[in-house]
Amino acid sequence: MFYPLAVNIGLRYANSRRSFISFISIVAIAGLVLSVAVLVLVTSVMNGFERELKERILGVVPHVSIRGRTLLTDWRHDAEQLARVPGVIGVAPFIEGTGLVVANGRSAGVTFTGIDPAREVAASDLARYVTHGDVGVLVDGSFGVLLGRGVANHLRVAPGDSVTAVLPDASVSLVGLIPRQKKIKVLGIVDTQSELDQRSVYLALGDAARLFRVGAAVQGLNVRIVDLFNASNVGADAVAALGPDRVYAITWMRMHGNLYRAIEFQRAMMFLLLSLLVGVAAFNLVSALIMVVHQRRGDVAVLRTLGASTRTIVVAFLVLGGVIGVIGVSIGMLLGTGAALVVQDGYRWLESALGLQLMNQYFISYLPAQVRVVDLAAVASVALLLSLGSTLYPAYRAARLKPAEVLKHE
Repeated sequence: MFYPLAVNIGLRYANSRRSFISFISIVAIAGLVLSVAVLVLVTSVMNGFERELKERILGVVPHVSIRGRTLLTDWRHDAEQLARVPGVIGVAPFIEGTGLVVANGRSAGVTFTGIDPAREVAASDLARYVTHGDVGVLVDGSFGVLLGRGVANHLRVAPGDSVTAVLPDASVSLVGLIPRQKKIKVLGIVDTQSELDQRSVYLALGDAARLFRVGAAVQGLNVRIVDLFNASNVGADAVAALGPDRVYAITWMRMHGNLYRAIEFQRAMMFLLLSLLVGVAAFNLVSALIMVVHQRRGDVAVLRTLGASTRTIVVAFLVLGGVIGVIGVSIGMLLGTGAALVVQDGYRWLESALGLQLMNQYFISYLPAQVRVVDLAAVASVALLLSLGSTLYPAYRAARLKPAEVLKHE
């Protein structure tokens, strides 16, 4: 009784016990709940993919790789110069080469990466993903390695086992040319739960130098920067500092930029397409409210006869549609957020129960999700605007009813 008349009427209609109107409200609310929950869940999953790309992939691969046109012999001085380039926060040398690792009658093609553990900590997050060991176990002369989880699983080896490294350059022997081989020991496992685990082998810088016969030189310097999206400018400054005749730069955007842009594009498209799903639910609200108007036309005619203005009728049905919209959107937001919070564990349980690995073809091997407040606000805003917009036409129809024509049949 303390509400304005129009608001009071709208709330009474929303809380109606008449079965037909109650059923229409439930159907309209259910449509909004489902569409909003799906939109929140899919948006959160796309956010999760973006986060994992940034934290896992770009936490391990170099932001900018400064590679020598020939071997860099005075790399320590070069590292000092790179450290002074604006935007650089870490520099680490590397030696890289391809080959095979063989164990238990199995082989895997891998990329051997020689690193300096003391410097690598500043240039990447590799240490965060080492299990059953640590980056510090890589000591020159030990010929120990850290295997990617995928490589270790394929070869069926664990820390403490030995594998054979087979290098592509051949040695001359009495029986002809044979590939160079070296027995190496597994000291730990790198588990980023990404595609990197399928081909990565890390070893000490000195051991890599002996394997690939580069002496005291390195092939390049990996650089970590503050702003990922400024990689091209930092790379250009780094090349200018060392001389373009000596080095060139490869940024993460060249190696993984297409993947990042694909995730951004897909997230935007999914938000647009699923917003259309919310729009469909909103149009369902239009039809529901038109049926309510038809059911309540006698009430509207009586109110108009008693002197209710057009504004009163319009506001009453706007309140009815708004209540349905707020309830549907609120429940949908709660369900979508709850689903996003449990989807990662739920997906792992489903994989384990079915004995399948459904994400093997993607750059990470699990289904991530990240709920962002800004995205929840965007979803709620879009859904509420569509819902409130959908009430305008039914409210206008109600206000246009002519009392005389309605009541003459009563």
